[in-house]
Amino acid sequence: MTTVVFYPDAPDLSTEDYLVLGLATCFIKEEGEVHELQVAEPIPSAALEAIVKGIPTSYQWAIGTNLGSIFPGESSPQLPGEFPAGIHLCEEFRQRAIAAARTYKRRPSAQTLIPAGTMRQDFNHSLDRKRILNSQRIVRTEDNVKQHEYTHKVL
Repeated sequence: MTTVVFYPDAPDLSTEDYLVLGLATCFIKEEGEVHELQVAEPIPSAALEAIVKGIPTSYQWAIGTNLGSIFPGESSPQLPGEFPAGIHLCEEFRQRAIAAARTYKRRPSAQTLIPAGTMRQDFNHSLDRKRILNSQRIVRTEDNVKQHEYTHKVL
């Protein structure tokens, strides 16, 4: 069997390389209001291992698949049928999928957490800490920490 190069800039990956995609509940802030948004995201191996151990997560469920089924050609990504219609893709989906696939190549033991073609739904799904996708941090001078004048002096 020959392996097909998945991405010209990533010759180390093929269409058969493993990948996990998750359905995350995220939020967008518009005009002072927060709106819920369902997003499909690749999950790297380290994040998956932590999620499986029970940390609170925005992921409702995840599915094991391979790059070739998500990117069948030069066209746009095709999500597995388990994802609801009209789902949003995360920003830089293709690059993040490549990066996540590389993490599973490096840690093949993580592939056993969600075998290819299966779905896992027993995550600790929590919205206590909302993932706001378009948040901006504005730093003001009032945010600076005041230090004592002798902080940097040798006493």
